[in-house]
Order: sequence, then C-alpha cells, then structure tokens
Amino acid sequence: MRPSSALLVAAVATLLALGMAWALYRYPPTLQVVAAGSLGLGGMLALSLARYETAVALGFLLLGVVRIEPAPTDGVFAIVMAVALVTGRFDIRRVPLTAFALVGALIALNVISAIEALEPDVVARFFTITLYLAVFSIWFTGYLNSERRARLVVLAYVIGAVVVSVPSTLALFLPIPGGELLLYPDGLRAQGLFKDPNVYGPFLVPPALFVLEELMHPRLMRFRTSTKALIFLALVLGVLFSYSRAAWANLVIAVAVMLVVMAFRRGGGRRAAVILALVTVAAVSVVAVIAVTGSLGFLQERASLQTYDVHRFGAQRTGIELAERYPFGIGPGQFDVISSVSTHSMYVRVLAEQGALGLFTILGLVLFTLVLASRNAVLGRDTYGIGSAALLGIWVGVVFNSFVVDTLHWRHLWVVAAMIWAGAMRPWDR
Repeated sequence: MRPSSALLVAAVATLLALGMAWALYRYPPTLQVVAAGSLGLGGMLALSLARYETAVALGFLLLGVVRIEPAPTDGVFAIVMAVALVTGRFDIRRVPLTAFALVGALIALNVISAIEALEPDVVARFFTITLYLAVFSIWFTGYLNSERRARLVVLAYVIGAVVVSVPSTLALFLPIPGGELLLYPDGLRAQGLFKDPNVYGPFLVPPALFVLEELMHPRLMRFRTSTKALIFLALVLGVLFSYSRAAWANLVIAVAVMLVVMAFRRGGGRRAAVILALVTVAAVSVVAVIAVTGSLGFLQERASLQTYDVHRFGAQRTGIELAERYPFGIGPGQFDVISSVSTHSMYVRVLAEQGALGLFTILGLVLFTLVLASRNAVLGRDTYGIGSAALLGIWVGVVFNSFVVDTLHWRHLWVVAAMIWAGAMRPWDR
C-alpha cells in the first residue's frame, strides 16, 4: 500500500476507533460482557492472523445475524480489517475513484451535520455504524480479487442465509425449539435473526439471485443442480414468509432484470427460457406451500394497503420539512430522536440528516454503482465468477427497496455495491 493510502486508511480507522470508544464510554458493558467480549475478540484476532480467509468466511456466515448493533459480523470484520491494515492487505487502489470520493463525501457530511444534533450519544452510535460500513465497502472491494475469494464469499453468504431462512419458515408452522426467536413478536411473520422482517426478506434476495445464475452458468458452487434448485426454493419461501411487500417487489424486480439481461446475451433466449421455467416451477411450489399451510388469507391481507402506511408517508414528509429548515441536516441518527416513526426511506433519512448535499451524494453513489453494474452486465463482465446479470438485478431491487425502507445500515447493500465495484475494476480481456 502506498504511504498516502496507508495514512488515509489509518486516519479513518482512528476515527472509527474513537467512535467505538465513545460508545463504550457512554454505555459501559457489564463485567460478564467484557469478559466474554475479550475472549471473543482474542479468539477472532488469533483466527484472523492465522487463518485470514477463514475469518472472512465466518463474517459472511454471520451476515444474517443482526439482532443488535453492532452485530457479531461487525465485530468479526472490524478485526479482519484491522489485521488487513497492519499486514498490508488493505488495498484501496482497486476501488473506483468516484466511489471512493462519494463514500468519503458522505462521511464528511455526516460529521458536518452533527453540529445540529440534539442527542450526541445517538450521533456517536449511528455514525460509528455508518463509518464502519463505509470502510467495510472499501476493504471488501480490494479483498475481492480472485475467483477463490469470490467462491468463499458467495458460499458463506448462501449457506448462512439458508441456515437462517429454513428454520425461520418452519417456525411459522411447526413447534420447533426456540422458533419464537425467529418470528416477529406477533408470531405471524418470519424475521430470522434480524430485528425486522423488512430487513430479513431483502437479505435473502442476493443469495437467491446468486444461486439462480449458478443454475444457468455454474462457476462458484459445486452443488448438484437439484441441490441448487432446492436452495433457491428455500430462499424464495423465506422472502415470501417474511410477508414484506418491499421484499416481494425486490425479488420480482431483481429476477425480471436478470431475465432481460440474459435474454439479450448470445444464446440468451435458451437461458432466459430456462430461468423462466425455473421461476415458474418455484412459483408453483410456492402456491402449493401456501395452499397446504393455509396462508392465503394472511398473504392477501399483507398485500393490501396497511393502516400504518399513512404514518410512514407522514414520516417522509417530516423528513423533507426538516431538510428545508436545516440545510446541512440534523445529524446522524437524529430523525429517530425527533420522530416516533422511522423514515422508511434511505433517501429521506439522508436528506433529513445530511441535507440536500447528503441526498445528492447518496444518489450519486447509488447511480454510479448502477452505471457500473449495467456496464458489467452489457459486457458480460462478472466479478470473478459472481454473475453480472445477478448483481445488476440485485442492485436495481435494492435501489427500489431504498425508497420504502431505510437501507443505509443494511450490510448486504454495501456488500453488493463492493462486488459491483470490484467487477468494474477487474483486469479483463474482452
């Protein structure tokens, strides 16, 4: 790593460490938590030093465990990134300059907007997570530089998603031990190990698309075709039984975009037909599961307009009004202090908390990533085996989802963005 790059990464790491120190100072953990945390951190540090790739795989296996923040996966990746920095494996030269600049601008605007904050404690906690995810996206882009690493990441993500989604779906209909921990408090929706079904459902969309493209063009998964088909069905059922309308739309949009891309490629008519057949079989299977489980009534109820939708739209109007009163925003995490209802939109949250400049920055980052994903898909340029058609579909679905759900702290949003950036920067021979 060049000295200037190392200095920049070290500065960001220092800022992140200060944020975590402030959070620990304001919310001191118990002695038992300190002891357990010390053992866990010590073990992870040893694992990261001895088996760097294994530590990365563990982080992706835990990607679906975000019941609290910081989540277990955050602790794993924080240590992995620290080890990468110390050992010279933190490579920022493979990050698109525009993406790097936009991520840096977003962080800078978070710091500036904190001047107007009402609750400094909330600022420290929320900003630390945002900063961590920004640094993570930069590190992961540089990390993803070979097919071996792409295989490790995709397999860990898919396996972790299946391990969470299958018992979560079963818990809705069978009395499995500890099943209530995988369900929303009303017991009617699966939420896995997330705090909200509206995060759990979309989390399953990327691995579903990865598996779907692997069914067409096997590269990274050495499973049998029947096994891949069952994994795809399990993930689709997980999305369905999250009963998240945004997740349903996310999945449909992602598959539709992928289908269109496949259709326009050489020999794409046959591949698109196969994908359509697979999706049709999955849809028929889903209908059969709905009929057997008697879920049609609740499904129809969830698909209709909900009474709390009015409150959601009202919160978004509040965000726009705050942006008019505070040009530089009200500060990281402050919307939740002012409003009892979340923004339910990443764009509105950034507009309210970082002002118009923040909105332009996040839109620039989203659109720039969309342009790169589209170019990769048109050129057939995968990310070391991770299909460009799948990544484009996933990103379009996430962009839509971000209008109705606050996705800023979704770990998989930053994972997919980094995959697209890594693909765009990959040495490639036409």
